[in-house]
Amino acid sequence: MASGSMTMNPICLVENQKNQLRVNPEALEILDKISQPVVVVAISGLHQTGKSYLMNRLAGANPDFPLGFMMESETKGIWMWCVPHPSKPNHTLVLLDTEGLGNVEKGDPKNDSWIFTLAVLLSSVFIYNSVGTINHQALEQLHYVTELTQLIRTKSSPSPSEEDDSAEFMSFFPDLVWALRDFTLELEMDGRPITADEYLQNALKLIPGEDPQIQESNMPREFIRKFFPRRNCFVLHQPTNDKRLLQHMEDVSEKQLDLNFQEQSKNFCQYIFTHAKTKTIREEIIITGNGLGTLAKAYVDTINSGAVPCLENAVTALAQIENSAAVQKAADHYSQQMAQRASLPTDTLRELLDLHVTCEKEAIEIFMENSFKDDNQVFQKKLMEIIDMRKEDFLLHNEEESVKYCQAQLRQLSEPLMERISRGTFSVPGGYNLYLEAMDNIEKSYNLVPRKGMKANEVLQSFMQAQAATKESILQEDKALTSREKDLAAESAKNWEAEKEQELIRQKQKEQEEKSEAQEKSFQENLIQLKEKMKRESENRLRVLERTLEHKLKIQKELQIEGFEKESEKMRKEINQLKQEIQETENFWPSIFVELFCMAAGVLLGPSMFQ
Repeated sequence: MASGSMTMNPICLVENQKNQLRVNPEALEILDKISQPVVVVAISGLHQTGKSYLMNRLAGANPDFPLGFMMESETKGIWMWCVPHPSKPNHTLVLLDTEGLGNVEKGDPKNDSWIFTLAVLLSSVFIYNSVGTINHQALEQLHYVTELTQLIRTKSSPSPSEEDDSAEFMSFFPDLVWALRDFTLELEMDGRPITADEYLQNALKLIPGEDPQIQESNMPREFIRKFFPRRNCFVLHQPTNDKRLLQHMEDVSEKQLDLNFQEQSKNFCQYIFTHAKTKTIREEIIITGNGLGTLAKAYVDTINSGAVPCLENAVTALAQIENSAAVQKAADHYSQQMAQRASLPTDTLRELLDLHVTCEKEAIEIFMENSFKDDNQVFQKKLMEIIDMRKEDFLLHNEEESVKYCQAQLRQLSEPLMERISRGTFSVPGGYNLYLEAMDNIEKSYNLVPRKGMKANEVLQSFMQAQAATKESILQEDKALTSREKDLAAESAKNWEAEKEQELIRQKQKEQEEKSEAQEKSFQENLIQLKEKMKRESENRLRVLERTLEHKLKIQKELQIEGFEKESEKMRKEINQLKQEIQETENFWPSIFVELFCMAAGVLLGPSMFQ
């Protein structure tokens, strides 16, 4: 399950023992091995309502979740089941089954609220399972939804208006599916047939009246309408009329169930498989298995500390882990691609540097795609430093390969010369000119050898310097030359060596210029991609706010139609506040981008670039 998923038996993710929550380390290990995006489906509801049966149907396996049809609730805490997604390739379906709400055996009712809250925060689709119709009692039992904004903070430094921060809550909250079990009513209203979704929408209409009980019963309706814009309803008939079978559902085969129930269950599962979205945060941060484990641990640790889970802090904790992984993934891609594409030694330094620029660009793209909330570009700078070190390693290795290859070529080309020197071929009158001719032939042949690399001239000069003593000896022994001719020859040799030294200096200067040019390209590429990422994040934030505005406008219209002027006016104020935030976000990009961009440039490039 290193990069994918595999079918596994259910395991407790969040244990609930003696009213104390604890994340199971074994479950975290399983999630840590899932690098795929996850679709998280959580189910919650009163105990003994058949929640686990739906989980088993979604898992497509024989019942493995303890079904809890006995008097004591079997599912304690939150149980997890990871299976390959049946219709989304390269995704893992994570099923979360929560212990039954409202169990009289529990000592602290607050425990139910935390289990409910965790299920909402961890899922991309939240299934609320209840028996019968959506009536006053059913909505009263769903009081947990009204506590969400008290049990969760969106920001680490809350403001007085945070409770109305619908956009932020909605960016974390899942889609809602209400499953009505043992439903016996006809789906119709005013004498016409209606869908289950229309039935839910009608049930969520506010009840007129100022009576405190009415106001209290309206609260779940308001919160569901406000924070769960995407909601659906499914009705399921009783599985069978045989009470004995109902008491032993874990042993009942599919054939023994009511045909209507079978069809309804099939449609329910198909909807979840088709429409359940990948778990995301703020619609841009894709959650993988290991990310889900990080969120679960962060939330539970905060609850156990006595504090209220903070969405912003959870994202920060997740960002630390995911950004570190993004740096590693990007750096590994750079190393792998450089190793695969580079044929060392390269003919020129520029050839290797051009390849470096290409591979670095790809690495930065990978980092940008997999990172988020990289405040002050800490992780991007770390990636730059790692890539720079690995680039230097490739440059050094390239030089070493060039030296080895050139030395091998010169050994082979100079072998006949060495034999002639050993035989004394040049220790004769006129031998010096013969020696120069032989050396000239070696140099010409050496220059014709392809892809010697950037150390070609340096290795040749070292070879020539190594032959200096032999050359001087042959020169002095050559009786065919006069003293004047020998002095001129010695002077010519010195001039040649000085010229080669200057060539090496010019070559090193050129290489340094090419390195500086590549470094500048690196910085510019980092800034370009950072600019694009900042712009995408700003545009995404704007889309979230606009969707929230659209949703609130819809709610306000419904409230006006239903005659709730007071609530409509309250929503109007929220809408105006949201419009102002949208306006500020639209103005944010052109007005503050230059300042943010310069700050980021200063962090990435360092002060030397601005001197």
